[in-house]
Amino acid sequence: MAKEARRQVGLNMRATLYDDLAKLAKDNGQTTTYVLEQAAEHYIQFVAPTQSVVRPEIMAHVRRSVDRNRKLLQLLAQ
Repeated sequence: MAKEARRQVGLNMRATLYDDLAKLAKDNGQTTTYVLEQAAEHYIQFVAPTQSVVRPEIMAHVRRSVDRNRKLLQLLAQ
């Protein structure tokens, strides 16, 4: 079986979060990389599909802005 292509990445995360992650991996006899890969796969498979492409609070702000500036937008469209 061929090896999967790998890509090295650099992370900048909270030190306490990394420490918890490293301890969890060590306690389970796993590598930190393996635990991070599992977390990323879980996020992609289960969390991301339930999230909107744009956060709802951002879209609410955009809609308010469009409503406030509707006349200007119509003038610009002419």
